[in-house]
Amino acid sequence: MNTIMFEEIEKQFELNRNSDNAVQMAQYMRNQFKFYGLVAPVRKTVYKDFLKTEKAKKSIDWEFLDRCYQSDYREFQYLVMDYLSAMQKYLQYEDIPKIKNYAKTKQWWDTIDGLDRIIGDIGLADNRVDDLMIEWSKDNDFWIRRIAIDHQLLRKEKTNVDLLSKIICNNLGSNEFFINKAIGWSLRDYSKTSSKWVKDFVECNKDKMAKLSIKEATKYL
Repeated sequence: MNTIMFEEIEKQFELNRNSDNAVQMAQYMRNQFKFYGLVAPVRKTVYKDFLKTEKAKKSIDWEFLDRCYQSDYREFQYLVMDYLSAMQKYLQYEDIPKIKNYAKTKQWWDTIDGLDRIIGDIGLADNRVDDLMIEWSKDNDFWIRRIAIDHQLLRKEKTNVDLLSKIICNNLGSNEFFINKAIGWSLRDYSKTSSKWVKDFVECNKDKMAKLSIKEATKYL
């Protein structure tokens, strides 16, 4: 593990601390996490060169990421998201259990919505992810189900609509806000590519869909 780099990033995070921002960021996340108060451009500047070096190595330092995820400060979890995004082309299906561990830890929408795209991009290169997402769509943990629902965001014409339909149908009737919101987002996003498909889906399932899901799904229809 790159212990020296972790400590250097930690030092720079501390030097750039903004106490006022930290309070506001923590409140926005319902005071579940500590923050240094770094806005995204400042945070990313701290480890920009480090990510370039890691990309040149073409291998993922999972021990480093694990240590980042163990930090009490949310900026370190955001670093993990940025690291995995930067190293996306080196991620494989076999890495998903490690990523799932992050999805099960310090859970909130900000990290979950970062991980869904990362897993979704793995799925574009390996169709084994399709069956896994069906499995995740029935998980007892609604955050894991949310990843399954939204993992195809921004795929446009590459969206597997049969998969999308199955995953959403596995979650209809939920009272969980973050599930119903995710259903609406996934449909709204795909409506930009095929408004007819989304319109037909909502029409066929409106009796089982939450009002929130319908509102989000039909925003652009």
